[in-house]
Amino acid sequence: MKFFQRLSTGWTITRNSFTILKNNKQLIIFPILAGISLVLVMATFITGMLASAGWDVNYLETDNPVLNYAILFVFYFVNYFIIVFFNMALIHCTRLYFDGEEVSVAIGIKFSTSRIGVIISWAFFAATVGTILKIIQENTGIIGRIVTGLLGIVWNVATFFVVPVIAYENLGPIAAFKRSTQMMKEKWGESLGSTFSLGLIKLVVFFLAAIPLVLVAVYINLFLGVGLAILVASVTFAVFSAVETIFISSVYHNITGNIDEHFNQQLIDGLFAAKK
Repeated sequence: MKFFQRLSTGWTITRNSFTILKNNKQLIIFPILAGISLVLVMATFITGMLASAGWDVNYLETDNPVLNYAILFVFYFVNYFIIVFFNMALIHCTRLYFDGEEVSVAIGIKFSTSRIGVIISWAFFAATVGTILKIIQENTGIIGRIVTGLLGIVWNVATFFVVPVIAYENLGPIAAFKRSTQMMKEKWGESLGSTFSLGLIKLVVFFLAAIPLVLVAVYINLFLGVGLAILVASVTFAVFSAVETIFISSVYHNITGNIDEHFNQQLIDGLFAAKK
């Protein structure tokens, strides 16, 4: 399949993901809850650090690298936990929708809560990897930054299916990582071009939204423009986050043999073409 054909396929699957979100608007609550939780976590960390420094920003930094990386690890761990928890809830609701069953926020939260142990295990594993990459990045110069940047890309690709894998396959973090990597090797092949579609849509949406918001800020009121920009950015983030998770769930269930009415078998098989 040629590159532009992959873009077309990715657009079709993404459009169908938007359709599922349109039919189940409550699914957008999961990324909203995740976003609120992440903001609260960030505020808690900043407040705690300021309090420990006597509310003086000049004393925020410490010469103890072990302490710095320990704080970073905890921050990574909490963030990974929150993201995976709510993404798993959304993925489970998407699966219920595919099966024609009742979908609700409470059901999704209940399912994620039932998988709390494996979510904690994965968050610990991912935070460890993130901290190691950060240590390498900060202590090996420009070469280290390039290498960790590439490793970060590989990590994101390899963990594409991790959330549905740990949700339904009862695997630990390392086994889940290997399983996700295996699925990518078998189905994704050598092309990542199809995922460009959703990124392009994001770019267009942000560009179209930016024009009127800038006009409001310049010609009407700066604070009104900034406030509307924050609101638009938050809603856009929530929508696209939900669509991306629905996309992952849909392709995962297609690969594992559960095909729903909203996705065409040939299209998804084309998107995740096996490596020759």
